[in-house]
Amino acid sequence: MASLAATEPAACPGATPAAESIVPACMFAPDRGCADDLSGADDFEDGEGTNGESADHLHLSNKLVLVSPSGEQYDSLFRHLREQIDEGCGETIYVVGMGSDGGDYGLDEKDMEASVATVRSLCEQIEADLILLRERTDTGGRIRDYLIRRRVGEQDFLEVRVAVVGNVDAGKSTLLGVLTHGELDNGRGFARQKLFRHKHEMESGRTSSVGNDILGFDQEGQVVNKPDSHGGGLDWTKICEKSSKVITFIDLAGHEKYLKTTVFGMTGHLPDFCMLMVGSNAGIVGMTKEHLGLALALNVPVFVVVTKIDMCPANILQETLKLLQRLLKSPGCRKIPVLVQNTDDVIVTASNFSSERMCPIFQISNVTGENMDLLKMFLNLLSSRTNFNNDEPAEFQIDDTYSVPGVGTVVSGTTLRGMIRLNDTLLLGPDPLGTFIPIAVKSIHRKRMPVKEVRGGQTASFALKKIKRSSIRKGMVMVSPKLMPQATWEFEAEILVLHHPTTISPRYQAMVHCGSIRQTATILTMNKDCLRTGDKAAVHFRFIKTPEYLHCDHKLVFREGRTKAVGTITKLLQAVNTQAAKAQQAKLLASKKTFREGSAANEEAASAARPPSPNAAQLPVGNQTPNLTTFKVKGLFGCCSFPVLRLALVLMFIGLLAPPPIISCPLLIFFPLWALTLSRLSRCSVCHAASDRGGGSVQRRQQREQAQVGRRRTPARWPAASRERSERGDHLHSGACRSSGHRLKPHRWGGEGGGRCVLRPPRFFNIK
Repeated sequence: MASLAATEPAACPGATPAAESIVPACMFAPDRGCADDLSGADDFEDGEGTNGESADHLHLSNKLVLVSPSGEQYDSLFRHLREQIDEGCGETIYVVGMGSDGGDYGLDEKDMEASVATVRSLCEQIEADLILLRERTDTGGRIRDYLIRRRVGEQDFLEVRVAVVGNVDAGKSTLLGVLTHGELDNGRGFARQKLFRHKHEMESGRTSSVGNDILGFDQEGQVVNKPDSHGGGLDWTKICEKSSKVITFIDLAGHEKYLKTTVFGMTGHLPDFCMLMVGSNAGIVGMTKEHLGLALALNVPVFVVVTKIDMCPANILQETLKLLQRLLKSPGCRKIPVLVQNTDDVIVTASNFSSERMCPIFQISNVTGENMDLLKMFLNLLSSRTNFNNDEPAEFQIDDTYSVPGVGTVVSGTTLRGMIRLNDTLLLGPDPLGTFIPIAVKSIHRKRMPVKEVRGGQTASFALKKIKRSSIRKGMVMVSPKLMPQATWEFEAEILVLHHPTTISPRYQAMVHCGSIRQTATILTMNKDCLRTGDKAAVHFRFIKTPEYLHCDHKLVFREGRTKAVGTITKLLQAVNTQAAKAQQAKLLASKKTFREGSAANEEAASAARPPSPNAAQLPVGNQTPNLTTFKVKGLFGCCSFPVLRLALVLMFIGLLAPPPIISCPLLIFFPLWALTLSRLSRCSVCHAASDRGGGSVQRRQQREQAQVGRRRTPARWPAASRERSERGDHLHSGACRSSGHRLKPHRWGGEGGGRCVLRPPRFFNIK
């Protein structure tokens, strides 16, 4: 009975810690500490142990304890099984027929059936499912491995997040497409096309953003993903309804220029595990070591997937595996690589993967599907690493924002602790002043499925009431008012410099990644004169732009170019004064209100003092064509603000003087066309009255000058007046229709007098 003895420090005082061994000794071999203590078992014949427990409890490591347990033994078994399920976040692997008392492994047929009946009874009391993983034979009989998974509600499921990293062209998106859509790749990127989010990603074949995909498993451990037969898409709601466990893949970029996005995905999305992809034909190149070092710095367990084994020669594959094993065994990693080749290897590695010492290596092919079942089984056996207390005050970190038509502002992220229910009021912040504002949760979605509550460790999306998307940024949090949150400008951290070309000294600036926070910070002081590669120091940081909401003991990544450092926050120094920030915010709102009232009063005074525009009777109306003979040369060129027509006018005069008919005839033909265009350029698009667009007759020019009296200002000398005139649309170079008073919008290429009426769209060369 494997896993019980591993949780009994009293019975096995000399047992090796689980974090220091590949496989816990109490699970697959007789424990040395337990065997040494068997000689002293006679000292407890009076029924009491050293810690006050009964003598029957010391025999729980026997393989026959499940055959016919007593009442006390049954209660002890129930308590230990419940502790293991809580430790595994809802699931655990239970071995029947194996003890740690030094006896032979295995049970006969009768004892095995009785033991399984006892385990099934325990699972019914815990409300869990019992799933057979494998059955094997040993010297004493048969041994069975079971997966015990706690039952969840109809709209609930266990969630495990896996970050997918690796060098560019390693096959990350292709593997996710094969896993989630159930269709093999054609060797030319067919499977990855369904995962890309942007057009340039489809064209280049390279992921540049953080993508999310899900893989659902039912109670029997079978994949429930069934793509739509028409579009090939996945219905996340149906997958979550049928699944008891959902694996969320965080597809990250592999190219070096997208390293910032990859670091944000590793820190902001809080992955439980990291899947490192290595191309068998390319080997360990590019960003492979960078991503592995990032996962090790954040203490995320890593397993390796070697892809493209169908196209790689055998000698190149063996060379890649040797380099990979050498890298994992190096002093910087200190991992124990295990090559997974069968189901037994999958169960052993999955049982001990959370120890962070074991590193399974899978060899797969996305084209032939080789060893794909082993990888799916391994993903099904993974359990979340962290436990969350739902009784704590709620805290939710935001890693993305959306604006959904008909819904409003939507934020997505991860619930760090506590429980958030529908219509709860939380504090959103910090804003640029460091304050938090109350916000109500309008609706909650998990994996696109509407729910009424979310708990710690779950990702979700919230629709918020009465707030704009522009006022929310990545890195903000939504917390319970019980926490009384405060934003921080400065903090201290213990950092380790992984790489820097020269030295780091005070006033050095770099990007700090801490959770979903991504902001530049400056080093104010440190306990050393300078830092080089491999140095440790206590550093005092200050954010550049806005204060942030931080916690002590949070991991951070310090990055700038090729400089990389990791560390832990040890102390929060300068917190924002909430009262002063609120007073400053109220002062800004009052000043804005005063400015608006003053602008409105100035506009009313200016409109009262403005001379009236001439009426339509003073100007020719209708479709009359202006008399071209009244135009002077300056006016002729000024009324044509289009550069092409100006050039055509010059060429027309050249054509009149040029003797060859080849040049003169086309230009002379263009002249009447230009004359017809001139009538359209000189009229308002609304009332068709002649307007004052630079040039024209002397009479219209005089009328224009009289109408502009009192309105011309120099923006450099009167900025306030220029701003007021700009707000009401009275531009210097646009002019207005003298009959209707319609404002003429200026051309984007400028020019005094050029413009069109804003009340109608352009109809002729965009300068109507």
